[in-house]
Amino acid sequence: MRMRTIVLIIIVVLAAIFAVLNRHALMFGHTLNLGFVTYRGVPLGLILLLTGLALGLLFYLWGNVDRLRAQADSARLLRDMEALRLSLDSQEGSRFAQLQSYIDERFETLGQSVGRPALPAPGLEATNARIDALQRDLNVQLAQIDDYLKRRLG
Repeated sequence: MRMRTIVLIIIVVLAAIFAVLNRHALMFGHTLNLGFVTYRGVPLGLILLLTGLALGLLFYLWGNVDRLRAQADSARLLRDMEALRLSLDSQEGSRFAQLQSYIDERFETLGQSVGRPALPAPGLEATNARIDALQRDLNVQLAQIDDYLKRRLG
């Protein structure tokens, strides 16, 4: 049992024992004035005891309803969190699938470009011709310097 239930049972048992032991005082008649009406011979002690027990029971039930409402909110939040987790997992799975297909596509493209010879760029032939011309000029100049040094040195 929950602590609240145990405390309520103890209070009710103590109130019952108190009522049995003091039944003559609780049942003694008093004059009760409510402002607009007056009652004579009313057992005021019994009315106060029963009112206290009714209030205790009311607050006990109110606490239980509050606890049940909190449990329902907690269960709803857990369901929402589970739905969100499943949604995020599926989104993550689709992202991984997209990434995998992109990587596979890129590897396929790279594999095809490695397997075939590279196509010459449009300006590559002109650049190669210029490099060849510069190489010939450099060879001519080196030959001239070589001839000059041979003549001068001997």
